[in-house]
Amino acid sequence: MPAPVKQHASDSEVHIDIDKDVGYNETPVIKIDSNKHDTMNGNGTLAHSKPKPVNISEVVQKARNTFNSGITRPLDWRKKQLKSLLKMYEENKNAMIDALVKDLRRSKTEAILLEVDYLINDLSNTLNNFDEWTKPEQPPKGIVNVLDDVVIYNDPYGVVLVVGAWNYPLQLLLLPMAGAIAAGNVVIVKPSELAVATSQFIAETLPKYLDNDAVLIIEGGPEEMTELLKHKLDYIFYTGGTNVGKIVYAAATKHLTPVTLELGGKSPVYIDNTVDMEVTVKRVLWGKFINVGQTCIAPDYILCSKEVQDKFVEISKNVLKEWYGEDPQKSPDLCRIINNRHFSRLQALVDASKDKIAVGGRYDAQDRFVAPTIVKNVTTSDKIMEDEIFGPILPIVPVENAYEAIQFINSREKPLVLYVFSTNKEVTKKLVENTSSGGMCVNDTVMQMGVDTLPFGGVGNSGIGAYHGKKSFDTFTHKKSCLVRNFAAIGEKLASGRYPPYSDGKLKLISTLMKKRQAPSFTYLPHFIAFALGVGLSYGIFAWQKVASEEL
Repeated sequence: MPAPVKQHASDSEVHIDIDKDVGYNETPVIKIDSNKHDTMNGNGTLAHSKPKPVNISEVVQKARNTFNSGITRPLDWRKKQLKSLLKMYEENKNAMIDALVKDLRRSKTEAILLEVDYLINDLSNTLNNFDEWTKPEQPPKGIVNVLDDVVIYNDPYGVVLVVGAWNYPLQLLLLPMAGAIAAGNVVIVKPSELAVATSQFIAETLPKYLDNDAVLIIEGGPEEMTELLKHKLDYIFYTGGTNVGKIVYAAATKHLTPVTLELGGKSPVYIDNTVDMEVTVKRVLWGKFINVGQTCIAPDYILCSKEVQDKFVEISKNVLKEWYGEDPQKSPDLCRIINNRHFSRLQALVDASKDKIAVGGRYDAQDRFVAPTIVKNVTTSDKIMEDEIFGPILPIVPVENAYEAIQFINSREKPLVLYVFSTNKEVTKKLVENTSSGGMCVNDTVMQMGVDTLPFGGVGNSGIGAYHGKKSFDTFTHKKSCLVRNFAAIGEKLASGRYPPYSDGKLKLISTLMKKRQAPSFTYLPHFIAFALGVGLSYGIFAWQKVASEEL
């Protein structure tokens, strides 16, 4: 296997190195360059924010002992923890907002909508549906099991590791953590070391509200992460870049540990000429420039005709001026790039695209500021189309039609999200049916995340597994199937054909009982019942009138 592996744009600031001599039973190492170690977080030196030393082996063993004790299994215990977590959110709103300001210079509006309230609403939904979600399921059963109980129990996996990301450092860590708690697991959480203030908030605040034996926190960077991956865990939930995701996956195979990998990729936007362009521009730019593009589901590039491109660019100039003023750097509504290394990466993309920049293009290294930038007439050979951008730069790739857009999308790795803007249902249908992506949103961006009944996750290079809403509970739950037989004489008689000595008669009986049959359709049953009730009611009224007239 080659080394080093090329880094994904949204990975931690690490040099990812898979040693050629790593054996099957060894854990790949996530390394950091020593000359970058002191300025990894971009908010001062790492020495100013180093977490307390922790013995990871002891933490994992403590987690294992806690799960084996059984305290996380009772539903009342889980509810109590979830309610305490909700209390933490509600009592620490300002502290959460302050941490996001320090790490990303996140505006209050974006901090509340995209993280604080998002967490509160998701957890409220979990608590509202908790009793229903945790009930054992009773699936349909065949004739051969008509007297038995067929049940699917919701079992926790055990010790779960949840690894958060720096771009939404609260939401991407605490939301899956809540799902793991709801499912009855012991959880080890590792906040992103790049979001220093948020990591500190989690480390200091979470233990005040949750059971410290069942929810354990490990701060740190690549070294701590590598050490964690050496241990046997029962489930790993990782959010971040594709290349580190591959290392997590490789480490999980050593213990056959199931994983959910929430990764990223270049999410395309297709726009045709049937849309309301003013509204389309606003929806695309909002989805792109929240958190200054440091969003895994942000539109990465646009596919459209040159005619649509020109309209989009012209309207964008007015919209961006309306939103962020003449000097976007002075706007309180634009975040900053997380650290110096990510800024340098984005600066290089802007510089490489200078001759094609239609809007923006300014940057300031001291402030880690990159202006909202639109690049037009981009081709596949341009540097900006190599990797996920993860910043406020929006390239437009001209295509002739939806068919060409489909070909372009399918020639690349599967994206996390595909956005389609069209009022032509045929066009939308073609894109839905002929492309593969983690999810889709038609005529808007990012808003699909607010629908708690829609699972969120990738496919291929953009991820494995999904969560959100009930899917978060299901992700951290093993569906344990169970058949409960009884000793009723008739049941034993029906099943006695399985016992030797075998005969054709016994075989015929068993085969008949086990044969799959088309279940009767009840589609029209409500209509039939309504008709029958109507007839019965009419007959009753008629009979009553007849009796009444006879009495008179």
